[in-house]
Amino acid sequence: MSGFWTRVEAELEFQGKNRAFLARKCNFTLTNIGKGIKLDSVPSADTAVKIAQVLGVSVEYLVNGVDNSDDKEDAQNQLRLYRKHSKIIEKCELLSPEKEKLLADFIEKFCEK
Repeated sequence: MSGFWTRVEAELEFQGKNRAFLARKCNFTLTNIGKGIKLDSVPSADTAVKIAQVLGVSVEYLVNGVDNSDDKEDAQNQLRLYRKHSKIIEKCELLSPEKEKLLADFIEKFCEK
């Protein structure tokens, strides 16, 4: 699946929506969306704009994964990240301060090159 459709699918999942919702809001058929995914193609500019507007993200983000956003979009991206990792965050909230520090130290070491 192309980066475009991968990001569309991720955004739909993040928002708790599905392809049928996207098709309905964009006045597409579900078959058209499936065809785009199957062909692994980036849609025309006007179609990409419709999809981006329905999802509340930039076309640039859907096309190439880059989000040159303003503060509002930055907040949306932060929220997207929070929702993506919320289960991990919830578990971390249950840790004692000592275990939280151990975990933070472990993650820092784990991420070192």
